[in-house]
Amino acid sequence: MQTNLSQITREASEIQGDEFIQLAEKARQLIASEKGEVGNFSVIGRLVKVKPLGEAVVIGDLHGDMESMVRILEESNFLRRANQKDGVTLVFLGDYGDRGAYSAEVYYIVLKLKLLFPHKVVLMRGNHEGPEDLLAYPHDLPTQFRVRFGEKGVAAYLKIRELFEHLYSAVIVEERYLMIHGGLPAQAHTIEDLAYAHIRHPKQGFLEEMLWSDPNEMIRGLYASPRGAGKLFGEDITERVLKNFNVKILVRGHEPCENGFKINHRGRVLTLFSRKGPPYFNNCGAYLNVELSERFENAEQLVPHIHKF
Repeated sequence: MQTNLSQITREASEIQGDEFIQLAEKARQLIASEKGEVGNFSVIGRLVKVKPLGEAVVIGDLHGDMESMVRILEESNFLRRANQKDGVTLVFLGDYGDRGAYSAEVYYIVLKLKLLFPHKVVLMRGNHEGPEDLLAYPHDLPTQFRVRFGEKGVAAYLKIRELFEHLYSAVIVEERYLMIHGGLPAQAHTIEDLAYAHIRHPKQGFLEEMLWSDPNEMIRGLYASPRGAGKLFGEDITERVLKNFNVKILVRGHEPCENGFKINHRGRVLTLFSRKGPPYFNNCGAYLNVELSERFENAEQLVPHIHKF
């Protein structure tokens, strides 16, 4: 029996604390078990290597914006295409909750999609899903969960934090894209540096940079970030790291974009921001829907495949 979007959104609105905890635990177990070949991708540590086959729908930060989440799923027809076994992969770049009013509902939808289509959904880790020593501030999620789930709110929050530890840190589409929530780890040289950044944290700063860093047009090298975590990195860092991993474009989230997306470093960096409204006040949200077999040398060539709303 096929599951439709209206059914999932209704469930998200009605979900109770115990049910949410059970769903989050099922998703945690599923993601934790993903190793080696998994559908159209392969898993090494917390790195996903996606084959350049079929289409990808790539969604940036949502921050509890259920309306934008539902709109993207409607416009992209992901459920219909996934139910029909079309070659489509759904990649979330992280930051599902916090800030927005419907964090629990967005988490429910995202985790439900992962359980329904485990071989077609990739859940990445954002800085709002970071480890205890890198928590975003202010951190609204515990309060949001207590309001949403009452006496079960603390247990639901603790369970979702367990799940965060298993979300993916990076996605590579060979010879095409490197997808990371925040920024490039400037000293990363091998696939293992990306795949095992979570294990080597905090002694090694790769995970912090991957969750928190931002590109900057005015600098070369690295500068301290005004965020208080991660770095600002210049075009020279982008050029070197992308070349090292034999990809053309960094696709990331993390930064609010007035028009839903922005391009940096002469087309080597594409930022997607998929929510709208306060506290960010961007005019548009955006997501990417692209054929993975196509080769693009520059993010400017991806603009026709970016859907603004």
